Amino acid sequence: MLLGTWNLENLYRPGGPYGPPDEAGYEAKLAALAAVITELDPALLGVQEVGDPEALKDLAGLLDDDWHVAVSEHPDSRGIRVGFLSRTPLTVVADTRAFPAELRPVQADDAGLTAGQAGRGVLAVEIDGWDGPLRVAVCHLKSKLLSYPDGRFQPRDEGERARYGAYALYRRAAEATALRALADELLAGDGQARDVAILGDLNDEVQAATTQILLGPPGSEIGTPGYDRPDRGDATRLWDVAPLIPPGQRWSRVNSGRRELIDHVLLSHRLVHRVTAAGTGLPGEGPPGLPSVGPDPAERRGEPGSDHAPVWVRVGG
Repeated sequence: MLLGTWNLENLYRPGGPYGPPDEAGYEAKLAALAAVITELDPALLGVQEVGDPEALKDLAGLLDDDWHVAVSEHPDSRGIRVGFLSRTPLTVVADTRAFPAELRPVQADDAGLTAGQAGRGVLAVEIDGWDGPLRVAVCHLKSKLLSYPDGRFQPRDEGERARYGAYALYRRAAEATALRALADELLAGDGQARDVAILGDLNDEVQAATTQILLGPPGSEIGTPGYDRPDRGDATRLWDVAPLIPPGQRWSRVNSGRRELIDHVLLSHRLVHRVTAAGTGLPGEGPPGLPSVGPDPAERRGEPGSDHAPVWVRVGG
């Protein structure tokens, strides 16, 4: 069984301000996405940047067999949201953008605007697994790509760049905290017996503080001596499968020429110990071929495919 996550990059039907300008461009984008998903052959795929729920249904219609679709009802200001494509029926168990009650709103701009909830909803579903239910959440945390007042993608000076970088970090950390709270609910303190996965575009790398928030109790990371030593933390830990990805494939996006792994799969104790393989791009095809992107996301409007590579994990019974 293959589980994966993929940022589809501005999946909108044509005619709006963010998606392809015409029908031909839309069809080319759908065909490129469908070809990758068909080759990837996931049982369950978490997706990000679904700008139009009907567009995700259009994409599912190009795939083999009958696919089940679920999308969050909590998009951001551009209308993008997370969702799932599944080969088997799924049940939505959570769709939330709420911060934990103890977490106060964080500053979001120079004018004093605060963010008291996640910019995009986190969607969790349940499907039938190998030996009981499999619960999976998909997320898309606040981007490191900065935007400034008046629609600018370049700062007036370095002080403004630093401030807006801090505001984005505040928001991403708060969203990671909210995601960890949802993971706690899905794990229910029983990660040794529950199959739980967290998928998504975390918009930061493996060792980033925001990513580390999601792991839970320290210790037992993959590749360390503690990995195969059970302890009490196993009940609530999550394991990032990044160390299982071959080093030559360990990126999912190219930002200004720099390769980075910002899309992640995290698994509960019971699930991570059944992993047989992990990777980016397509299995068996080596490093993903990706375009390098800059600070202005509008530059790729209408381009087919995506500027992200899928990240996936294969789990045995």
